Amino acid sequence: MLLPAQSPVGHTYAEYRGWPEDQRFELIEGVAYAMAPAPSRLHQRLTFELAREIARVSEGSGCEVNVAPFDVRLPEGSEADDDILTVVQPDISLVCDPSKLDDKGCRGAPDWLIEVLSPATAGHDQVRKLLLYERHGVKEYWLVHPVDRVVTMYRLEDGAYGRPAVSELQGRAACQACPCVEIDWERVVEGLPAASSDG
Repeated sequence: MLLPAQSPVGHTYAEYRGWPEDQRFELIEGVAYAMAPAPSRLHQRLTFELAREIARVSEGSGCEVNVAPFDVRLPEGSEADDDILTVVQPDISLVCDPSKLDDKGCRGAPDWLIEVLSPATAGHDQVRKLLLYERHGVKEYWLVHPVDRVVTMYRLEDGAYGRPAVSELQGRAACQACPCVEIDWERVVEGLPAASSDG
């Protein structure tokens, strides 16, 4: 998933904004990663239904939900946007601090990030992004497996993700980072297309 035909390291947000619009990238600590081709219909439907449920239950909370492509800039400090080395596009993000939002997306750690796993990006989401989000203080990070219908929930405690909670996509699941949000999995998975082995 490295960016083809360019040096994979040392990139900044200023360069990132100039890359071709017909291909998506993420930038992690200056390393460019080309995003996988469009994910499966099941992945897209699950992402849509989950984002719709989050928007429904968080209405009036002051929190904003966005879906990819949506740039989340993760600065190391107070550097200018052009000098930021990490820009990711999580499947779903919830931001409860409006000062972090601007026309370019979000600057700083969202309260809650969700990745719906697919075979092409599972390792990236479960290892590289997990460590990244922990280091930048994302309060809650969920990994949703569309085929197995399982969610793995990481929650920040004392600056680190503890042991994750794992459950099937059944019943209800609360987001601790935003107490107003409780996911009704029956509403989310109802009507999803049948799972296939390609996620």
